[in-house]
Amino acid sequence: MTNNQIRNVAIIAHVDHGKTTLVDALFQTAGLFRENQQTEERIMDSMDLERERGITISAKNCSIAWKDVKINILDTPGHADFGGEVERALSMVNGAILLVDASEGPLPQTRFVLKKALDQGLPLIAVINKIDRQDARPLEVLDEIYSLLIDLDAHEDQLEFPVFYAVGRDGVAKTSLNDEDQGLEIVLDSLVKTFPGHHYQDDAPLQMLVSDLSYNEYLGRLCVGKIHNGVLHSGDNLVCLDIDGKANPLKVSKLQVYQGIGLSDLDTAEPGEIVVLSGIEDVRIGDTVCTREHPVSLPRIKVDEPTVSMRFMKNTGPYAGQDGKHVQPTKLWARLEREALKNVSLQVERIRDKDGFNVKGRGEFQLAILTETMRREGYEFCVGRPEVIFKKDEKGRKLEPVEHLFIDCQEEFMGIVTEKLSSRKCRMITMSNHGSGRVRLEFSAPSRALIGYRDEFLTDTKGTGILNSSFLGYEEYRGDIRSGKSGSLVSDRQGESVPYALFNLEPRGRLFIVPKTKVYEGMIIGEHNREGDLDVNPVKEKKLTNVRASGRDDNVILTPVVPLTLEQCLNYLGNDELLEVTPNALRLRKEDLSAQSRKVSAKKKKFS
Repeated sequence: MTNNQIRNVAIIAHVDHGKTTLVDALFQTAGLFRENQQTEERIMDSMDLERERGITISAKNCSIAWKDVKINILDTPGHADFGGEVERALSMVNGAILLVDASEGPLPQTRFVLKKALDQGLPLIAVINKIDRQDARPLEVLDEIYSLLIDLDAHEDQLEFPVFYAVGRDGVAKTSLNDEDQGLEIVLDSLVKTFPGHHYQDDAPLQMLVSDLSYNEYLGRLCVGKIHNGVLHSGDNLVCLDIDGKANPLKVSKLQVYQGIGLSDLDTAEPGEIVVLSGIEDVRIGDTVCTREHPVSLPRIKVDEPTVSMRFMKNTGPYAGQDGKHVQPTKLWARLEREALKNVSLQVERIRDKDGFNVKGRGEFQLAILTETMRREGYEFCVGRPEVIFKKDEKGRKLEPVEHLFIDCQEEFMGIVTEKLSSRKCRMITMSNHGSGRVRLEFSAPSRALIGYRDEFLTDTKGTGILNSSFLGYEEYRGDIRSGKSGSLVSDRQGESVPYALFNLEPRGRLFIVPKTKVYEGMIIGEHNREGDLDVNPVKEKKLTNVRASGRDDNVILTPVVPLTLEQCLNYLGNDELLEVTPNALRLRKEDLSAQSRKVSAKKKKFS
């Protein structure tokens, strides 16, 4: 049997190719908003961090009605670090709209999301977006899409799909570049025609796969998923099968479906519908909701393993507890566990020999977003340097995660980019020049080589370069990479920094703090311009004398300090350093705050 009244569709693309903007235009085309109604841009990006950074972090559900067919749309992230969200979303859909920039063409994350869609056998619709760009090359990009599909071993039927040329921001689309501009109605018509309705067994008992979790203050934990077989009623007494096959009782206290960007209550839901259930606490992504009489599990959602880990621990600095509402390790652990429940690509574990918790994810950016989110929620804690996760093969050889690195930069910067990446054990795969003064470089790069490199890359290319990467797999360890980091300027006492002391410290390196900053022993206040750490006194005031002369007491003029972002702080960290994160401050510090004990440890290490 087939339910032709519903289509579940995912929009997949590389970051910043216009997915969320296209969803906004589809809302307007389907008449979800009045013509004169004021709406925000990128309405699906509801998180503050998403709006600030202009990216999608978590997959969002919404729906529109088009010619008696309900279309559930899943807006997925484009950044490689949030690939788990893409995999989770694809478990609920019957087809995918592949969105590609008319200038940039398919990029590494395009390859990643397309591979996941092909593995699930999803039919495609290709939309080549932003054809109004001056450097647009839509026909070449279409050829690149076909080449990518062939490279990914797509089946013959997957190579046949509708193609549209669009300007998603303006709600314009057409099937040929020579045609006159039309609305996105032609895309919606093609979507209903190309993507099949949900197939199900008419007499099969209820089965629903949990693909997402949420929380409501009034309803408690909510589980989101697609009904594969059977009919679901509000008030049903069901069971939820976990990873071990254990059946946990569930009574559906409320049944909801997506309507527009909100939710509406429903008494009965049919196969193929994406529903939101409340009434269960013990549930995880990948569980199956079914009847008590026929407890049969569906295949669980599989995601790629994490490649980067970072240590979280309680704040042990002198100013601990002054900013945050949640400072206890138990609250920190509870928050990390909740995040791991919702995010299938994250894993958390306690560290046995040290205080704190290990959080494993897809990349440093994903862990930075988690850190910033918790900080805004009032948590106060310390984090260590992001580290890649190594493995060993059957022969005992050390393996490390490797990424497919894509770089787009001007020709004049190609030399310095290639030189620095070569020193980081990266291997060039291809190089191409489209004649526009920019070159495209592709590398096979160890994941550890990219930690801390992105900021350096932007400096080397004067902010004009584009760098993206996607996970390739594990390869044999390529050898040590020489760290380009020099030493740190470390405060040797507690107090408040003064201009006179900072002025005299400027020749020693780059400062991170400004006058009247609270400092303490072991806090990093700057980067030393030589190798090795240097203990300094940032609170030293000028000695007063009874001699006065013209100009003697003029105010000092300090070099302006640009505050470090969270990502820059994480990239700066050394192996013996931590980042103190509070709602109001980011403080770099040594793990061992005592200058004396650090010197003793250094001597022991030297003679051991």
